[in-house]
Amino acid sequence: MTNRLKSETSPYLQQHADNPVDWYPWGEEALALAREQNKPILLSIGYSACHWCHVMAHESFEDVETAAMMNRHFINIKVDREERPDLDHIYQTAHHMLTERNGGWPLTLFLTPDQTPFFGGTYFPKQARHGLPGFMAVMARVDEIYRTRQDDIATQNASLLRAFGNTVPGAPGQVDFSDAPLAQAVGELAQSFDRVHGGFGAAPKFPRPTDMAFLLRYAADTGDLDALQMALYTLRKMAEGGINDQLGGGFCRYSVDAQWAIPHFEKMLYDNGPLLALYADAAALSGEAVYVRTAEGIGSWVMREMQSPQGGYYSSLDADSEHEEGKFYVWTPQQVAAVLSAEEYAVAAPYFGLDQPPNFEHQHWNLLVCTPLETLAQARQIPLSQAEALLASAQAKLLAAREQRVRPGRDEKILVSWNALMIQGMAHAGWRMNQPTWIASAQRAVDFIRNKMWCNGRLLATYKDGKAHLNAYLDDYAFLLDALLELMQAQFRPADLSFARELAEALLAQFEDTEVGGFYFPSHDHEPLIHRPKPGHDNAMPSGNGIAAHALQRLGHLLGEPRYIRAAEHTLALYYPTLARLGAGYMTLLMTLQELLVAPRIVILRGLSGTTATWTEQLAQHNWPHTLILALEANVEGLPEALDKPVLSGVSAWICHGGHCLPPIHDCQVLLEVCSPEPRAGLA
Repeated sequence: MTNRLKSETSPYLQQHADNPVDWYPWGEEALALAREQNKPILLSIGYSACHWCHVMAHESFEDVETAAMMNRHFINIKVDREERPDLDHIYQTAHHMLTERNGGWPLTLFLTPDQTPFFGGTYFPKQARHGLPGFMAVMARVDEIYRTRQDDIATQNASLLRAFGNTVPGAPGQVDFSDAPLAQAVGELAQSFDRVHGGFGAAPKFPRPTDMAFLLRYAADTGDLDALQMALYTLRKMAEGGINDQLGGGFCRYSVDAQWAIPHFEKMLYDNGPLLALYADAAALSGEAVYVRTAEGIGSWVMREMQSPQGGYYSSLDADSEHEEGKFYVWTPQQVAAVLSAEEYAVAAPYFGLDQPPNFEHQHWNLLVCTPLETLAQARQIPLSQAEALLASAQAKLLAAREQRVRPGRDEKILVSWNALMIQGMAHAGWRMNQPTWIASAQRAVDFIRNKMWCNGRLLATYKDGKAHLNAYLDDYAFLLDALLELMQAQFRPADLSFARELAEALLAQFEDTEVGGFYFPSHDHEPLIHRPKPGHDNAMPSGNGIAAHALQRLGHLLGEPRYIRAAEHTLALYYPTLARLGAGYMTLLMTLQELLVAPRIVILRGLSGTTATWTEQLAQHNWPHTLILALEANVEGLPEALDKPVLSGVSAWICHGGHCLPPIHDCQVLLEVCSPEPRAGLA
């Protein structure tokens, strides 16, 4: 027996296609049935790599008794939060309003037929335990409330919808921009910074790449060493922790402890793209090998495991294999010793903490760096280079042995927004670390999106099994536009510039609120829902409004297009009162504010074919976060006027900043001297 999820493209929905639950995907068929039968909707939102989603599925959705109760009393709708981030945003917010608790996945909400939620939670066990009510009892209570307390539900729903209206900022009035929110945000981060283990706040700890990107930019602008060290120290501790896959590369979604030791083992594309860019910057800033190795680990993992043959990047790897979380990744000392030579084990065991008590369930070890390699080399009285070689050999053997295990599931749908974050990371790191294969990988992903997910001037949000569908969201357009700007710096292609201009026009036409500023998350012609979000806050991914404003502002300066710059300024004006009060949650908008206060610097290189590469390699070594560098060789034609500089003898560089352009520079060393220091964003 299968239900209506069988024909869906989402791997998460397909996982539930054989449930005895009469699941519907979100759509008019299910919504109309709820209205016709006057039944409440049981809305379940999750994603394929989610451990607790799997637990609730095994306990309840695969259980005949539970399914019978669900089918009898409710219209059951299953949603992949990755395909429908609009629904997830709305109903996570509603959950918080109803329960005053943080949400998560699985999200379980009960809606009236008009889609308004009146009760909910996250994970429910089938029977009550550990302080959680049982799902069967919850459903019985909800059914009773729906049948007997319609007036109370109507009153609560009206209040909830009013509260939704208050989440969208109104017209800001006169705004005087200043750099005060920047320093305030750094202070807020410093107060929550864990100076022992790195990161911000207590367990569970998430990577929060937007926080570290802001700190690195702020440090570059101001020389604030504490801001720099907060970012670098956090990146180091994460790299050494168990949240980083010490064998295969790539980061898990979060750590359950404050030490970054034990992760929730799912690996998400959207975390690793921004982290790759950060580790490349950290490597360039410090020259330390730990950052280089970590960046190389992410890049290798992405190309080995996450890029489809057609070019797009897959979404995620599951936390579970063989129905156990982390089983694919953890070891016993005996398993490790069986794979390695005695010399390799003597280095690898103390390095990864195998000589210490087990740190994971069932007497297993999740690998993390416990003893510095320099200390081990000294203790064993061997050269550091020999210790490095032994460790590298051990890692390669352990990775090969791990590949023989039952692998976690891979969600092979391709999402534009998540791909864009990885494209940006691969392009930026490829340029800064001189990794042309990473740049080529990013170009393949862009070409896939343009060929398969861009149709008649519109993006489609998701692709799998030869089918692209669902109208794309703000994040898809904004993140991809930002990624193209990065990719053009890594290696300029005229098609990427044309695509960027088309995306910018679509972004303004389909998402901008021209009355008060900012951008809605769903497009103007999206299906009507109970709320139309306009999010400015950074979450696990950066803010769509922040990235839209950042990318449009940069493209506007690059092309001399004032409409783009005005749209960015209006967005910042809308959120500026919030930034002045609560800047630490809005890092992407703060980074845009930096470049509103002092415009980004544009460097255009022109030269004969193959002559600009040595210049760009030297420029890539410098930390200029507010500088855009485009190498446009002589064979590049059809450029817009702002970029169409003449090709002179050798290589020439044009520098423009804030509407003022310098005479061409023909010597790379002179260019480096002129470009250092960078204009101090936020300090005007």
